[in-house]
Amino acid sequence: MADPDRLPIRYTQQEFQPQPQPHTPPQTHQPIKRRHTARYYAHRVRESFTARVTKILCAIFLSLLLVVGIVFFILWLSLRPHRPRFHIVEFTVPGLAQPSGFENAQITFNVTARNSNQQIGIYYDSMVGSVFYKDQQIGSTPLLDPFYQEPKTTTIVYGTFGAATLTANNNRWEEFMNDRQQGTVVFRLDITSVIRFKVSIWDSKHHKMHVNCDVAVGSDGSILPAWKNKKCPVYFS
Repeated sequence: MADPDRLPIRYTQQEFQPQPQPHTPPQTHQPIKRRHTARYYAHRVRESFTARVTKILCAIFLSLLLVVGIVFFILWLSLRPHRPRFHIVEFTVPGLAQPSGFENAQITFNVTARNSNQQIGIYYDSMVGSVFYKDQQIGSTPLLDPFYQEPKTTTIVYGTFGAATLTANNNRWEEFMNDRQQGTVVFRLDITSVIRFKVSIWDSKHHKMHVNCDVAVGSDGSILPAWKNKKCPVYFS
């Protein structure tokens, strides 16, 4: 029975005829061609394994080399000797105002020597002090007897230049008097020492050390405040 709500559809005879299918050639299975033999692939696997092991060994070696280098660098920093530090503390010429010159003159001083090394001691085999005025040596005297300075310690180096060790003439003393009238007399204290560094049971070779301390005194012969505790340059020759 026809549905009154649908439109009638007509089919032609051609639509019911079977359509011809396109011709497809039959599929055939071809064998997979191998370009290399099994021995070749086994050799490649061995080469890959060897390269991987070589890379691992190289990485381990380089890591150990880096660690050893860092350890040696730290040891070098900790065991590298530092030169001692000197500061001028006192320097007086008590007879600077006397008119008789060097007959009764005297120069006294003390300097601090600081060994700032953590694990390195210093042997002072000899020590000589000299005083200069206008680059002319006016006195020299031996200082402390040979001694050993422990790490992180301070030693006071002191000395006196008396009439027997002061070699300037009266003309030089007159120059002192002229500078004294200006309010300042400048000297230079030189300390020369032969030292050795001690690390555990090892001693270094001998080094000749020079300490140069410029210092100025006032009209009363006492060190001026600006020069007190001033650091002295240190060098080796």
